[in-house]
Amino acid sequence: MAPSELLSLASLSLLLALVVQPHEAYGSTRGSFLSNDGSAAVNGICATSVTIHGYKCQEHEVKTKDGYILSMQRIPERRFEGNSNAGIKKQPILIQHGVLVDGMTWLLNSPQQNLPMILADNGFDVWIANTRGTRFCRKHVSLDSAQAEFWNWSWDELVSFDLPAVFDFVFNQTQQKIHYIGHSLGTLIGLASFSEGHQADTLKSAAFLSPIAYLSHMNTALGMVAAKAFVGEITTWFGVAEFNPKGQKASAFLKRLCNYPGVDCYDLLTAITGKNCCLNFSTVDLFIKNEPQSTATKNMVHLAQTVRDGVIAKYNYGRPDYNRMHYGEAKPPVYNISAIPRNLPIFISYGGQDALSDVKDVLLLLDSLKFHDEDKLMVQFIKDYAHADFIMGTNAKDIVYNQVLRFFKNQK
Repeated sequence: MAPSELLSLASLSLLLALVVQPHEAYGSTRGSFLSNDGSAAVNGICATSVTIHGYKCQEHEVKTKDGYILSMQRIPERRFEGNSNAGIKKQPILIQHGVLVDGMTWLLNSPQQNLPMILADNGFDVWIANTRGTRFCRKHVSLDSAQAEFWNWSWDELVSFDLPAVFDFVFNQTQQKIHYIGHSLGTLIGLASFSEGHQADTLKSAAFLSPIAYLSHMNTALGMVAAKAFVGEITTWFGVAEFNPKGQKASAFLKRLCNYPGVDCYDLLTAITGKNCCLNFSTVDLFIKNEPQSTATKNMVHLAQTVRDGVIAKYNYGRPDYNRMHYGEAKPPVYNISAIPRNLPIFISYGGQDALSDVKDVLLLLDSLKFHDEDKLMVQFIKDYAHADFIMGTNAKDIVYNQVLRFFKNQK
């Protein structure tokens, strides 16, 4: 296959996963995940992507207050550590992925390049979160994933239920406050959740990579068209509760976007995420074998509302009377990012080429944090980085991850 054809194929698959976020893949030792039967012990993230490299890894299940059963992975120690440090308490770190993928996205580069293993090798107790609806999180105490009600949620529920559940679980297991790392949607739900005080007693510090909060300056034609289409077709889309990027309806929808004026679907990764500086074909090719995954259609609509409205607000039910039923007011409440405790240590890393986390929108986020304690806010700007570089970049360890390590090690 010619390089141009490979890029086109990779880009088409990436569009299915990257309407809002980008992700990565690594290594022929990793297989595809075609089953949603929850067989984590045999085919799960630990077995396929961690223990094969000589790290210990534990699979855990966490129940949210609204009944979803989430999969988590724990890498408790360094590679081949043995028993020399048995009994020593290590600082826990919780890592949260973006939309349309799961925790696998953090692990698809080599052990020397992926963030969880770098953290483990530097003495941290690493916990990888997975949100509802992803391949190993399709269980509920009373609902089946084939039922529409299973998919009746947006990122509001990730803020109110998923993130608090995994924080509480890690805290109960470790009895220590937790460092948090989010990428893309993982930053949005972290910022919103912390602003409402959900993790006040369990959060130690937070690192936001390629943060999305305000999205009104998103400078990708394809992303803007997709956002408008999701809001405009809300009635049609609510006939399909699960947004499965590999499904017939989603594929047809996404292909239609390519016909809009000004939308270039030849290099979709660049069209959606910006001009990434530091990716390679093998990473993109292996990504295709592992992603994308389902989310709730309602979640995609909510993200589109965030783009359209230019505010970080709860889900808009489209009519004042419906909003009053849910919130007691005609418009959805806004998440007040400035309510995040001013003494919370925060690290923010963003890129100059990022089409999703646009520089102007990050500056709006930083303006929301303008009263934050000066010595508690660390900001890194990487001129050449775009959205996908923060996870897929071949030099992310040297440019980003080493800064994250330094930030966490300074939090005593």
